[in-house]
Amino acid sequence: MTTRRNFLQQAGLLTAGILIAPSCMVAKADQKNIGIQLYTLREQLPNDAKGVIGKVAQAGYKEVETFGYSTEGGFFGMKPNEFAALLKKHNLTAPSGHFGFDAYISEGKEDDLKSYIDAAKAIDMKYIVVPYLGENLRQSASDYQHIAARITKAAEACKSAGLQLAYHNHDFEFQQFGDRTGFDILLTETDPDLVKFELDLYWVVRAGKDPVELFKKDPGRYELWHVKDMDKADSTINTEIGSGSINFKEIFNHAELAGVKHMLVEQENFSIDPYKSIAKSHTYVKENLL
Repeated sequence: MTTRRNFLQQAGLLTAGILIAPSCMVAKADQKNIGIQLYTLREQLPNDAKGVIGKVAQAGYKEVETFGYSTEGGFFGMKPNEFAALLKKHNLTAPSGHFGFDAYISEGKEDDLKSYIDAAKAIDMKYIVVPYLGENLRQSASDYQHIAARITKAAEACKSAGLQLAYHNHDFEFQQFGDRTGFDILLTETDPDLVKFELDLYWVVRAGKDPVELFKKDPGRYELWHVKDMDKADSTINTEIGSGSINFKEIFNHAELAGVKHMLVEQENFSIDPYKSIAKSHTYVKENLL
């Protein structure tokens, strides 16, 4: 993905330290939405979900990704219509949400999927994301083939409802089964139009893989990203975007190849105040990567 500065350099518009840019070009870059996976604030949400959403907006975010939805608890204790109203109040949208798929995959619970579709549509989501696979579901290549078949069926139902299914990775999908990994199986045994991927950049790097190589192999497949940095001293923990060891500038330079449409900051542990942390990550992404 070409940054605004690189684009201007290539166009010959940056000379003698003077930046000359059409106002429309600046506006386009400035309006790029940055999202956050609300799991980042999972410890704060149970105590004050409405306050947390307000602080997310104050930090500069325009999009959120949900997690933990259930028919009983809704979205963080709110019914879908209530949560939709809260987002609207803070000029936020929720293009995607993480929904538990283990029971659907292992037991065929179609009612779960229907409830997810109904909830997603109630808050105008575009993507329903498979966020995780229980260890018992992923012990072999045939297990991954079964998962691919089940999420394909789910993706067909999502498409019929005007939604897109996506799969979110960790590092375990890169385990080898003969000459293929679980990730390979999920990619090759699902339809590229039906099943997109939410690439968690941290987990890809932690698995020893190069996100850019994945983009080159399957261009256009990675419409969602989790932008999560790796602590320089301890690769098992996260840090603020731009403070860690992942070369995000190189990855973002290939955003068009990836086909990314939504970039979501996520952080699972903190060494500073969480709200200062998410603001710092937002600023870095906006000023250095877009």
